[in-house]
Amino acid sequence: MKVIQTQIPDALLIEPRVFGDDRGFFFESFNRKKFAELTGRDVDFVQDNHSRSVKGVLRGLHYQIQHPQAKLVRVVQGAVLDVVVDIRKSSPNFGQHVAVELSAENKRMFWIPEGFAHGFVVLSDSAEFLYKTTDYWSPEFERCIAWNDAQLSIDWQLQSAPLVSAKDAQGKAFKEADLFE
Repeated sequence: MKVIQTQIPDALLIEPRVFGDDRGFFFESFNRKKFAELTGRDVDFVQDNHSRSVKGVLRGLHYQIQHPQAKLVRVVQGAVLDVVVDIRKSSPNFGQHVAVELSAENKRMFWIPEGFAHGFVVLSDSAEFLYKTTDYWSPEFERCIAWNDAQLSIDWQLQSAPLVSAKDAQGKAFKEADLFE
């Protein structure tokens, strides 16, 4: 497993060691001991989620203001542009974002610590997205920042208007959102 620093040091891109031959491939997608050694974080995942979306679906930017969730995300079919925004007011990277492509082909994973808003847009015809979380979903604490917030100025690499949920269409402006200290 190889850890790659992004522009925001706490958000990490992880490349697993893949063993492949003419039969297919194998890789270890998570090993708690190795993860702790490489990231400095000993995590206890409590929930696994799996979503499937079609091309152009944009989900996000989501977070929980209480019971924040750190996430380890990956794509097992298709490709997405995965985006995180640092929403920790005390961070030197406050308000900055990182965008990475995750795909079944590149097998990369993205470590998203607590204090980040998260979203993705599907680049392929469809995509299946897996994520492990360190806390349970708490709908009463869930928040959403507008995916198209002018202050954040995220390039989602869109070719047309995205498909968003009613909830995501009502996302708050970054300057009005509940944020972490």
